[in-house]
Amino acid sequence: MDIRKIKKLIDLMIESDLQAIEVKEGDQSISLTRPTPVYAAPVAAAPTATAPAAPAAKTPRGAVETSPMVGVFYAAPSPGEAPFVNVGQTVSAGETLGIIEAMKIMNPIEATQSGVIEEILVKNGEVIQFGQPLFRYRA
Repeated sequence: MDIRKIKKLIDLMIESDLQAIEVKEGDQSISLTRPTPVYAAPVAAAPTATAPAAPAAKTPRGAVETSPMVGVFYAAPSPGEAPFVNVGQTVSAGETLGIIEAMKIMNPIEATQSGVIEEILVKNGEVIQFGQPLFRYRA
């Protein structure tokens, strides 16, 4: 099959957002598929027989602010500065609670509602996941 035809097939896949295409011409055939992104889930270590049972995970109560993306959480604007918020502090909707660095871009995390910070669920410099609870506060 001619390379120009293959390039046209690739362009067709991109333009029409196709995931796969297969073309047969006589005894020749070509099959093109887009790779599917694979996200590796963290692997938990198997508990040993001598280790005591871990306590059940504490489910946060009250309003919870979750991460809108994967990245590194920072509690302060820069090292050595005071954190954006502390436990017991009253915050207003839209106020910056922290920063998530993703692909060298600093993304502010803003409160979605007003309330009092009851718990900060992540540590400064911690890698966080999409949807992970970051702050718990009461309205």
